[in-house]
Amino acid sequence: MAEAPRLTESASAVFAVLAQAGSATRPQLASLAGLSKPTVSGAVAELEGARLAAHSGTASSGTGRSAAVYRLGPAAGAVLAVDLGPALTRVRGCALDGALLAEVTTSREDAPDAVREALAALPADLPLRSIVVAVGDVAAQDGRGSGMRPATAKAGPVFDAVAVALPPGVPVHLENNVNCAALAELHEGAARGRHTFGYLRIGVGIGLGIVVGGRVLRGSNGAAGELSRLPYPWDDGREPHQEALEEYIGARSLLRRAAEAWQLADGPCPRSTERLFALAGAGTATARAVVGRHATDVGRLAAAVIAVLDPGLIVLGGSTGSDPQLLPGVRAELARLSWPTEVVSSTVGDFGTVAGAARLAVARGVQTVTDAAGTKD
Repeated sequence: MAEAPRLTESASAVFAVLAQAGSATRPQLASLAGLSKPTVSGAVAELEGARLAAHSGTASSGTGRSAAVYRLGPAAGAVLAVDLGPALTRVRGCALDGALLAEVTTSREDAPDAVREALAALPADLPLRSIVVAVGDVAAQDGRGSGMRPATAKAGPVFDAVAVALPPGVPVHLENNVNCAALAELHEGAARGRHTFGYLRIGVGIGLGIVVGGRVLRGSNGAAGELSRLPYPWDDGREPHQEALEEYIGARSLLRRAAEAWQLADGPCPRSTERLFALAGAGTATARAVVGRHATDVGRLAAAVIAVLDPGLIVLGGSTGSDPQLLPGVRAELARLSWPTEVVSSTVGDFGTVAGAARLAVARGVQTVTDAAGTKD
């Protein structure tokens, strides 16, 4: 990794707002950074000298004058985002202004090859500033960079396999995959314009991304939203155990319940949740009943979330949770058990986790450059 050049504080501030804006004129940079125009002019010159900013054309104002437009320069660099999903690995390489540079999707088993392929597709002249790896596990935020590992054995082996493919010397940050998807919903999905909400993922597993005041709540152990740790079952004569709730609501149990209820008249029993929901949408009675029961269960889990957080909005995501067929049942159960809360389906789709991880990687990459601020006279 090329070392970030040392910057003055004003150049650092201008670089940060230019990365967020994508392109801007000097007056726009002055307004966004809260700096005087002469200070911005000096900062832009400094960034151009370090190849962190570059002239990219002109823009006309209402008075007929034209102003130079700037974007990030070639030395700004790139970032990598890796989503280690339960079945697929998705990798994205982005410039620091968020522009997509590379994208690879493979099986989970081929995750290291996906990382190598994405790295090879990045422009050779762009220094790699940061890497974010999204894992289906608790991700501690201790700042140890590439020495970090998932908190439990759930995602450890696949992360270790990917780690050997990552270039040395580049900061590596772990993040929970549900938190990454929540970031995607916040910035480009169903929660745009909302600063507080819960992203409830239901699929092979369950999880909750909590956004409060526009920021993801991680908790002191990095484990906020780990719904699989909710005590379940909780009744006389039955002892709760870890991940029992996830086992009950997860996709495997959903398919098991479908198999137990299936009738010969319904045709072949579905072997995937996608097929189950397709049959329910087509009107197959047993499939509709199973999906309806699933919606009730998801509604009860959502009611528990609302009882603690009162977020005002629940976004349903995941391989089963995002299906709109769940909405009526979830809303009905919430109306019975909870107070008014908006419930919508995810709009970011299967790429939500890697999109959120890429956004976080960009923020980390910009921080890598701007952290050199104040060290230059």
